[in-house]
Amino acid sequence: MAEVTLTSYIVLGVGLFMLLNSAAITVYAERRVAGLIQNRVGPNRVGPFGLLQPIADVLKLIFKEDVTPDKGNKVLHTVAPMIPVVTALLTVAVIPFGEGLYATDINAGVLYLLAVASLGVYGVTLAGWASNSKYSLLGGLRAAAQMISYELPLGMAVASVILFVGSLSVVDVAVAQENWWFVFLNPVGAIIFIIAAFAESNRTPFDLVEAEQELVGGFHTEYSSMKFGMFFLAEYMHVVINSMLMTTFFFGSYHLPFAGYWLPELSPLVKGILDVSVFTAKTAFFVFFFIWVRWTIPRFKYNQVMKLGWSRLLPISILNFFVIAAILFFIVG
Repeated sequence: MAEVTLTSYIVLGVGLFMLLNSAAITVYAERRVAGLIQNRVGPNRVGPFGLLQPIADVLKLIFKEDVTPDKGNKVLHTVAPMIPVVTALLTVAVIPFGEGLYATDINAGVLYLLAVASLGVYGVTLAGWASNSKYSLLGGLRAAAQMISYELPLGMAVASVILFVGSLSVVDVAVAQENWWFVFLNPVGAIIFIIAAFAESNRTPFDLVEAEQELVGGFHTEYSSMKFGMFFLAEYMHVVINSMLMTTFFFGSYHLPFAGYWLPELSPLVKGILDVSVFTAKTAFFVFFFIWVRWTIPRFKYNQVMKLGWSRLLPISILNFFVIAAILFFIVG
């Protein structure tokens, strides 16, 4: 494990600050893009161009009454919203934003990311159970079933990347894409990862855990005030985190296309600014992609979601893993 230095703490602090603020920016971007897609204005009253709308939303949630069901589990009802927020924040520690710009380089960073990501389902499931509501419980159970069915193909897609790198370090994954992004070498894995990331984020067309026509509001039906606000925050934080992971594992991380072939040697300062700018631009594109898909594709039925995960993505991801392994072993050597 790499030594934790002052620079590591600074990078981690900046990363956490960016992640917390990116949620507010993403909420604003979603409303503006939704307005554009639906040929309407979007937020334009609170502040210039509606830029203060996310702040108004936070203030509204803070001053709302916090209601806890009398028959529910009050402790778990309070703790559950914190879990998805904390798991989103924990992932920042191992994501490289540029050459040398990461909090720590864990030699099993990929396993760390997968482990932390799998913990997020506990918050949703516990929220559904602790509310003592049938609608909430159904939403929590759906979340558990959906997460399990899509974590497996997502893990296999990441494993197919590890075959190319030969290391479980996230930093090594980023460095290995200086010449060739893994989306060119492993397009099937990239597609599987993107689909599974949408399902993991509970975003349309996989937002069955809160399908309002069936479950009222799903797992957060009995939540209000900042407890609901934390679920709202966590959803958009996971959108940003998954956009970062798509960028890191398949789209070159902080590297420009084929940078190893044409990009000249740059000073550390210029290289750092360029790396962060490239990484941020790619992440912003995938955040836009999340929003674009939400307002374009209708929600699936629940049996379609389960069938896609178990009967389609999982077999294809396993086959893709073994095909890549065979090519690397027998042909590339």
